[in-house]
Amino acid sequence: MNDFIKLAVFTYPHEYTVLKLLLEKENIRFFFQNETVIGVIPFYSNALGGIFLKVHPEDLQEAKAILEDYNFENHLHIV
Repeated sequence: MNDFIKLAVFTYPHEYTVLKLLLEKENIRFFFQNETVIGVIPFYSNALGGIFLKVHPEDLQEAKAILEDYNFENHLHIV
């Protein structure tokens, strides 16, 4: 887990739910650091610096492409 590279930072878990499914679909090796703590105590998000998406170095380029597509073509909005 020490070799994993930080690719993105999120404040709350709902911000990356769809992204998580897209990464799993492509068998990308990843994890979200601080996910459990912030899920239980959301106010810790700012104190911990957010939730970090960390990706295995071999999957980094593919994960970057998925993240860029997700950010560019994301038509989902919080109402």
